Amino acid sequence: MIPKDVFKKIRRIQITTSRMVTDVFAGRYQSVFKGRGMEFYEVREYQPGDEIRSIDWNVTARMGHPYIKKFIEERELSVMLLLDGSMSCYFGAVGQLKIKLAAELCSVLAFSAIQNNDKVGLIIFTDRIEKFIPPRKGLRHVLRVIREALYYRPAGKGTDIASCLEYMNRITKRRTISFIISDFFDKGFKKILSTVNKKHDMVAVTITDPREIALPDVGIIKLNDAETGERFVIDTSDPGFREQYTKDAFRRMEDRKRLLRSINVDTIDIRTDIPYTKELIRFFRTRERRRLK
Repeated sequence: MIPKDVFKKIRRIQITTSRMVTDVFAGRYQSVFKGRGMEFYEVREYQPGDEIRSIDWNVTARMGHPYIKKFIEERELSVMLLLDGSMSCYFGAVGQLKIKLAAELCSVLAFSAIQNNDKVGLIIFTDRIEKFIPPRKGLRHVLRVIREALYYRPAGKGTDIASCLEYMNRITKRRTISFIISDFFDKGFKKILSTVNKKHDMVAVTITDPREIALPDVGIIKLNDAETGERFVIDTSDPGFREQYTKDAFRRMEDRKRLLRSINVDTIDIRTDIPYTKELIRFFRTRERRRLK
């Protein structure tokens, strides 16, 4: 039984995000994703006029004459939400906690999916797999996804994106549209993300708090790394320190952007202090333009 206060919060998010989906994203999700998915159907002998790039070279070598792969359009898609529940996401100096914003984004994407009769699944991860909800349809299922995204309390503290991607690749047999929602405070996931992106349509949703980019001048403060437990003292009154802090932050963001671009993973960059609607619309418009080319 869901406590009344929890149910009210879930209901409030449902009303807000479902209205946003209807008013703002109506048609955009479908125009971007529906009909894009193709799944393998069979191989058949090559016929004049077939595209050379469709030739299955392995079967051709075995049979001694050309065969091509035949694909059919997927009538139904599965959307996987990969939610970073590490302790660094339980931070929010401006606006709201990153994890709460991430949960709201999960809600928007989930309602967009079920409005188009697609399935939605959820993986919550830290330095381990915390929770897996298989893709299903329906309002009740989506409300469960939202509840878990909002109120699940992970056991792990760190971030292991690579393990999450490996897990998803094992449990999903068919192609999915997968949104990995994280602050991406992790390394070593490029190779597996590139591999998974060839099977699935991966989209990286980055969430940043402005205090992760710039520090205010508030003197000497004690900080604690939420993931490692490391404690340290910094002097924010030092202009040189604040400048270097910002430079390091922008360098990390630029490195992340280059990494994702190099393996053809689309990004949606979200900040806790700025409404995310414009960034989502920009993402959908970019996808629409690309599809029309």
